[in-house]
Amino acid sequence: MLMLIIACALHSAAVHAEWLSREEAIMGTRCAVELWSEDRAAGEAAIEAVLAEMRRIDAAMSTYKPDSEVSRVNATAGKGPVAVSLELFALIQTAEGYSKLSQGVFDITYASVGYLYDYRAHVRPDDAAIDAALPSIDYRQLQLDPLKHTIAFGKPGMRIDLGGIGKGYAVDRGIAILQQRGIAHALVNAGGDTRVIGDRLGKPWVIGIRHPDRRDEVVLRIPLEDAAFSTSGDYERYFDEGGVRYDHIIDPKTGRSPHGVRSVTVIASTATRTDGLTKSVFIMGAEDGIAFINGLTDADAIVISDDGQVSYSMGLAPP
Repeated sequence: MLMLIIACALHSAAVHAEWLSREEAIMGTRCAVELWSEDRAAGEAAIEAVLAEMRRIDAAMSTYKPDSEVSRVNATAGKGPVAVSLELFALIQTAEGYSKLSQGVFDITYASVGYLYDYRAHVRPDDAAIDAALPSIDYRQLQLDPLKHTIAFGKPGMRIDLGGIGKGYAVDRGIAILQQRGIAHALVNAGGDTRVIGDRLGKPWVIGIRHPDRRDEVVLRIPLEDAAFSTSGDYERYFDEGGVRYDHIIDPKTGRSPHGVRSVTVIASTATRTDGLTKSVFIMGAEDGIAFINGLTDADAIVISDDGQVSYSMGLAPP
């Protein structure tokens, strides 16, 4: 998970103005909000509004909640079109856009195989189970009706999971809430997905990219203002078996965890975008992933390979 290295609060601040922060476990991860407010009560209310929005999104989109909207889609969309909320429909359309951009490397239908893994229990599907479910991974078989806002699955056994983009979306929704309330300096984080607005009153926010194997060791620090960043690593949700690591990032072409990359960090303007792009780069590998990011005009990336090599996109390459 991304480590945040935050500059110390300024002592010259007015007594009534202060940095406020709060953490909560939501969406299966640590979520945090930090902001500067001239009014403590207003600042605390803004933080609660962000966390409440994250809870709402989790209740609607978690595949671990059987009564969520996404779970309802997975249970019934294989039988015919299912009407969904405008919000869910729009996010699935956004995910479809990243599938097209990455030529299928990003694919929310990876869940057709992904649901067979249980990382906490160290359970993985055998080759026969993967081969049987693999044909159901195909974002092109998502049948979306933009007029009726329905979704149907074109293949039996299909499932979707928005875990590869949903946390970034929740972060962006949190930032939007803060901006609507006039907050100008803040950080919203959900696991490896973070977005900041403004700076820390004259100093930038500083992110630290952790070492894949040593949680307390920082490989690189980057100053940021008004930006989003996401880090995906093979050390987040995983188990090792027989010298092989099985982690939560699944290659939709194989139904298995890709190898060769330990960590990917992407920087862009929104957390939805950085969240989606990190998964694509991780699966593509360092060389192809960096080339993919270099082909975009609004994103940069840092990739740590399994041999410890650190690769940078053009916008971040050391002089």
